Amino acid sequence: MELNKLSQEIGELLKQKGLTLGTVESATGGLISHYITNIPGSSDYFKGAVTAYSNEIKVKVIGISAGTLEKHGAVSGEIAEEMASGGRRLLGVDICIADTGIAGPGGATGDKPVGLFYLGLTDSNEVLSQRHRFSGDREQNKESAAEAALMWLREYLINH
Repeated sequence: MELNKLSQEIGELLKQKGLTLGTVESATGGLISHYITNIPGSSDYFKGAVTAYSNEIKVKVIGISAGTLEKHGAVSGEIAEEMASGGRRLLGVDICIADTGIAGPGGATGDKPVGLFYLGLTDSNEVLSQRHRFSGDREQNKESAAEAALMWLREYLINH
């Protein structure tokens, strides 16, 4: 699905449900919020974003646990969930979506290859995460992760 059309649909769903949205992005570098804010009137439901690229910012600003970071690493479902939860509190929104990943070409480890991304999503009732593996270059991986986040958000809004 074309991403601006997808973002438009997300905006309509958020407005219908009277919900606000925020993002905490790492590996996508603000791409998710870029697509959300491409839609005229997005200020009605989109309250803000934090690009928490470094682990220091993830801990100091977003409030993720240094213990979780040490145990699971920055690219993990647990960190994606903590980023979404921390962002929801920090931004004062109903729903927050977050990402962490390895866009490439470097940064891979033995068990965490280039193209591995985790997404986190939270509302007042639940905290969820998804694992994705993309196989493009750096820009393609970031684009694929942003698209996966938006698709998941759309699906979530339709089903909740």
